[in-house]
Amino acid sequence: MGLPFRQIHLDFHTSEHITGIASAWDRRHWQETLQRARVNSINIFAVCHHGWSYYNTQVGERHPHLPPGFDLTRAQLEACLEVGIRVQIYCTVGVNNRVARRHPEWRAINEQGTYYGWSQRPTDPGFHMLCFNTPYLDFVCEQIRELGRLFPEADGLWLDIIHKPHCFCPWCLESMVRQGLDPKNPQDVALHADRVLQRYYQRSKEALRDVHPTMRLTQNSGHLTRGDRRFFQHVTHLELESLPTGGWGYDHFPMSAKYAQTTGLEYVGMTGKFHTTWGEFGGYKHPNALRYECAAMLAYGAKCSVGDQLHPDGRLDESTYALIGQAYAEVEAKEAWCEGARNIADIALLSAVALDPRHERGEESDIGATRLLLEGHLLFDILDDETDLAPYRMVIVPDDAVIAPPLQRRLETYLAGGGQIFFAGRSPLGPDGRLLFDLGAEVVGESPFSLDFILPLPELRPSFVQSPMVIYDRYPRLRVRDGQSLGEIYEPWFERAWNHFCSHQHAPPRRTPSGYACGVEKGSCLWLPMAAFRLYRQGGQVALKDFLLACLRRRLGGAETVRTTLPSTARLTLTRQERFGRYVLHLLAPTLVHRGGVRQAHRGVHAMEVIEDLIPCCDVEVTVRLSSPVRRVCLQPQGQPLPFTQTPDGVTFRLDRFTCHQMIEIA
Repeated sequence: MGLPFRQIHLDFHTSEHITGIASAWDRRHWQETLQRARVNSINIFAVCHHGWSYYNTQVGERHPHLPPGFDLTRAQLEACLEVGIRVQIYCTVGVNNRVARRHPEWRAINEQGTYYGWSQRPTDPGFHMLCFNTPYLDFVCEQIRELGRLFPEADGLWLDIIHKPHCFCPWCLESMVRQGLDPKNPQDVALHADRVLQRYYQRSKEALRDVHPTMRLTQNSGHLTRGDRRFFQHVTHLELESLPTGGWGYDHFPMSAKYAQTTGLEYVGMTGKFHTTWGEFGGYKHPNALRYECAAMLAYGAKCSVGDQLHPDGRLDESTYALIGQAYAEVEAKEAWCEGARNIADIALLSAVALDPRHERGEESDIGATRLLLEGHLLFDILDDETDLAPYRMVIVPDDAVIAPPLQRRLETYLAGGGQIFFAGRSPLGPDGRLLFDLGAEVVGESPFSLDFILPLPELRPSFVQSPMVIYDRYPRLRVRDGQSLGEIYEPWFERAWNHFCSHQHAPPRRTPSGYACGVEKGSCLWLPMAAFRLYRQGGQVALKDFLLACLRRRLGGAETVRTTLPSTARLTLTRQERFGRYVLHLLAPTLVHRGGVRQAHRGVHAMEVIEDLIPCCDVEVTVRLSSPVRRVCLQPQGQPLPFTQTPDGVTFRLDRFTCHQMIEIA
């Protein structure tokens, strides 16, 4: 069976200092609460981060305050199956405080000699990370086998906190030396950590397959690492953990999904009902936020999972499931237009992280490029260097990407087949600083200035800017030879220094251009030498965004599959359901605001971005270019036909208004 659309991930990390565990458990209340919320799958707990088991285990240890003989995991499982709700069994792996107390020698240790985890000092509250290179891995595998044997009717096993830090515990030091690796060499330490992680993946999967040949397997690391395809062989599907208010923000999930949809695996989007993030009791996001987050999962091709946290007494919180039920009622009505849908994309964005995971700024480039494409309503996928480029009209190589020789050959083949490439920053430069491709220009050293000003060609300028605009970057100078310049660079009067400076920030531009170009195009290639996407991620400069989108559309040559008058705050995707011979256009309209200041979360310090009100989008025109004639355009799930016009440029229709999420069936 395919993955369920309406899932719950139910946290139950319960301290041994809390009594009355499962004292309020009620089978009928459990069933009715989940059914009212339209839930059709739930992850229930077998083992929590505190290290306690909630079933009759021979490997671990039952929670000391679970009623004697009572198997809470079994009770929850049977209650769900009785009413047709599918179940996955959760087991902590990377952290386990009970085991860490009994075997402190199994804890992961950093180079400074302190422990990894939520807590480093003995007096810090938090969970302790264990090393997979110790006998702890034997314990984990035995626990996996026990769960597979005891709960064979479960849908899957959900293993959590799968990380391998650069560990310097006695076992890791010994195995590094045994393998001829130097613990003082960071590259060797990273290589060893990767080997340990791959061994964990292999052994944990084999442990489950020893007792259950078909059970689904999740290995959760909190995110999907772009570029390491070895991971895919160790899981049955992908779970994209992305709690917008927990430090991820509202652009993180689209970026993960745009990569996941190229892997060939089914995937689940995971948000939370919390106002902040995991571990919050009594926190509730606004119902409109959860409605939007679930709608976005559908639009980006994912099934839905909402995180909750069960009270130690075992009774589900009715406010939480009323909140979830509002979102899941809408998901249930929309599923028929989402099952088996394939994303349509014009553009392939090569992930800088996937091309070189060691590049410290690659994530910034990926985020900036993703945000730009979302705001420009361009259809795209995010690729690693193993994905076929041929189906795409354009490939974007972002500013912090590294082009190795195999990828260079693939890009050359792609160009020979008629493709378009958009290079940014230093991506087309080899290790020696020379251009890897004929871009119609030569590199003339590095700019001596930490910023400069660009005046693009008239057709590429933002509509509201006719003067040189500032670019906060130091980048290669290029002089056009036989290519087409995209505009002029104006240098500042001087670099700001203690003995000569002007105004509050920087000197103004000189009155005459420098003779260098702000970009160049030749044949099927366009190059902007500044770190364009990273700059947009860091500064959000609207004028820069408009310039970049104009350059992208120039190379697409008006062949975008979708054109629309949506505002930049809205999002869209286009999918194809081959089984029904139809396209489904998803329009999304979040209303994001910042509330409060900044807060510390387990993902670092971040601003709190929330959704409360959903403001309608009005008078939206859309044109979709399709190769075959269109018979009908219909709002779904309303079933309301929409007037449309068929022209050689595509099918055009208009929406008077929509709120949050609207699907349009085109067939």
